[in-house]
Amino acid sequence: MTWSFGDLLDGIDRGYPADAPALIHGETTVGWGDFSRRSNNLAKALASRGLAPDDKVAFYMRNGPAYLETLAACFKGRYVHVNVNYRYLDDELWYILDNSDAAAVVFSEEFAERVEHLRERLPGVRAWVQIGGTPAPWAESYRDLADSGDGTPLEITRSADDLLFIYTGGTTGMPKGVMWRAGDLWGALGNGANAPANAGVAPASAAEHIQNVVRTGPSARQITACPLMHGTGLLTAIGTLSAGGCIIMLESFGFDSEEFWDTVERAGANSAVIVGDAFAKPMLNSLEANPGRWDLSSLKVLVSSGVMWSGDVKQGLLKHHPGMLLADMFGSSEAVGFGSSVTSAEGGSKTAKFTIGDSCKVFSEDHREIAPGSGERGFIARTGPIPLGYYKDPEKTAATFPTIDGVRYSIPGDWCTVEADGTLTLLGRGSVCINTAGEKVYPEEVEEALKTHGEVEDALVVGVPDERFGTAVTGVVQLSAGGSAGEDALRAHVKERLAGYKVPKRVVVVEKMFRAPNGKADYKSARNHALQELGLPID
Repeated sequence: MTWSFGDLLDGIDRGYPADAPALIHGETTVGWGDFSRRSNNLAKALASRGLAPDDKVAFYMRNGPAYLETLAACFKGRYVHVNVNYRYLDDELWYILDNSDAAAVVFSEEFAERVEHLRERLPGVRAWVQIGGTPAPWAESYRDLADSGDGTPLEITRSADDLLFIYTGGTTGMPKGVMWRAGDLWGALGNGANAPANAGVAPASAAEHIQNVVRTGPSARQITACPLMHGTGLLTAIGTLSAGGCIIMLESFGFDSEEFWDTVERAGANSAVIVGDAFAKPMLNSLEANPGRWDLSSLKVLVSSGVMWSGDVKQGLLKHHPGMLLADMFGSSEAVGFGSSVTSAEGGSKTAKFTIGDSCKVFSEDHREIAPGSGERGFIARTGPIPLGYYKDPEKTAATFPTIDGVRYSIPGDWCTVEADGTLTLLGRGSVCINTAGEKVYPEEVEEALKTHGEVEDALVVGVPDERFGTAVTGVVQLSAGGSAGEDALRAHVKERLAGYKVPKRVVVVEKMFRAPNGKADYKSARNHALQELGLPID
């Protein structure tokens, strides 16, 4: 038995009660017995359609039981998960499926028409599997494949070298496929030490981990509020399932904060995963509007990763539920565990300030290590269990995963400073850093200042061409319901908090902020909108 997620899931299932919940989606509960049976059947069905180990399976769907059943089938059949952003249009969708060499595509009924437009351009796809509805003549029914068969384990030898892909769009260029080995991903997720059954101690073997999980029994119930198609939702779900826990998913297509709190209470969730203020602020607004409506006592930990999580919002949540911990995790698709920040009712770190991981350093652009306390800006880097690189892109792999002084690192491009005590202050992603009159401005810092205004619901900051400054800092703001703050008032608010060169030269108000379903900023769309509103050419 190896550190492969297929072996871990098989081993847990053998010792678990069949009716112990593995997946909850609205009123639907899938027990571990059915989860195992359906994923085994699906893995065998794909094999019978010509898929072999290392073949790629594209996931074109929203959150739901089918996503995690198909993921388990990939782990068990040694196929490679490929996430697909369900917001992509034809050319973007074709790029992912073609670039990943997808051999099978599992897609939801709602996307069938878009898939039909593309399938003739994808001759390498050997299986088209439709979730829901009546499949087209060229596709097969997901339900039929998952429910047909004896549901027994595959009885194949797996490896810690089995792969999982996470395609990450980043902020520039086409999406890149991050290649994770199972053994490295297990290490990045804590080597099992984070599993409740292991009580903070990494097990010595997969067999020991399974034994501990089975002996302890079902415990963790995690709401994955963000999309599974992105790294934050996917990796935390893998960690919870491989620890014998239960993943709870919301039914609404867009995030519904009242549904979230209803689900916490109904399902007895003890942890939840969100992505910063895009989720946390609506959650807080619902609590403020409905004091005492929900029993939140089961919720012990609220985890966020990927974007800034404002201190004021954290304190507001803790006012309603002082018994939980708020964990702000600093990571990316290219590396997990750069740093963490934990806030409780007793206190916590400032926004964007993290305790650095043991395997992390900060390097300059020329790969010189930054001295703690120097005030010099640099890029956060992590060694240890990191991805192999980007699929079919050796040039970008060499840039993001360099070897420095004989040690291989992952450097996704996040600027930060490292304090004398070793803590990190995150500045922002280098690819969206704004150079205005020779000064570097990190959008996240200005966004946080804008969001402290009482009438601002959300904010992004972009750079637009300017004759005087080269690039002008520009705010794109969504006001709260009933808000009427004007450009001058918003600029004055930021000026009270940040240096003058960081204050937006212009502020554009929008009805709805430009964000992906996982809450991450869509800077390209925000910038294009700002250019249009300011009468500037879109480049």
